[in-house]
Amino acid sequence: MPARKALAFRASQGYRFRAMVEKNPITPEGAQKLRDELHHRKTTERHLVSKMIGVAREHGDLKENAEYHAARERGGFNEGRIKELEDKIARAEVIDPAKLEGTSKVAFGATVKLMNTETEEELTYRIVGADECDINAGSVSITSPLARSLIGKEVGDEAKTRTPAGERIFEILEVVFK
Repeated sequence: MPARKALAFRASQGYRFRAMVEKNPITPEGAQKLRDELHHRKTTERHLVSKMIGVAREHGDLKENAEYHAARERGGFNEGRIKELEDKIARAEVIDPAKLEGTSKVAFGATVKLMNTETEEELTYRIVGADECDINAGSVSITSPLARSLIGKEVGDEAKTRTPAGERIFEILEVVFK
């Protein structure tokens, strides 16, 4: 109990406690997208918000000026996103899947062709970082239940995955690193 009180006291005095910094795996393409968005937000978007605030100020009374409040809100959102992107880039661990080419096991960056053993439907997914996954584009997060069940498996192996619709069994047909 005394340790908890000491931490509470330090926190009340303005000390900041950070959890251990987790590295997030990301592909080179995903890291570049984050850097591009950060550059866009710092240059183009900030400048646009500044202009919007200037135009809204010219309209007069700021208390009842909806344009001014909307521009300020947009600016706040933009600055929050900039901080989020800077954090993601700082914690990114860029892993180039092309360098893993000789591996026959499923790992980060692999494009895996699967067959649902019940329906015999073939699916193809690429295992990527949490910040770049898009199921509609055929990419799943390394932290997803499907990816976790596939990691370390080889062609011909079966992987059991729990889904909201129940447990599914997938056979691995092909593993490619691009």
